[in-house]
Amino acid sequence: MSNEITVQVNGETHSCSFQTSLPDLLQRLGFNPRLVAVEYNGEILHRQFWPQTKVQPGDRLEVVTIVGGG
Repeated sequence: MSNEITVQVNGETHSCSFQTSLPDLLQRLGFNPRLVAVEYNGEILHRQFWPQTKVQPGDRLEVVTIVGGG
């Protein structure tokens, strides 16, 4: 039995280990978790829930980078 799962991030398929936490996945994909907002399976996921959120097979995430400026 494989320990790898696939998830969709910004429309692209990515593999990760089963029970990977959301912050770990974001860092692995090169995102700075402090500078992004995450839509998790169609719902905005508040940052306070990120550490306990473990990605599951088939999850869909949209990650938006926060950009400052004027």
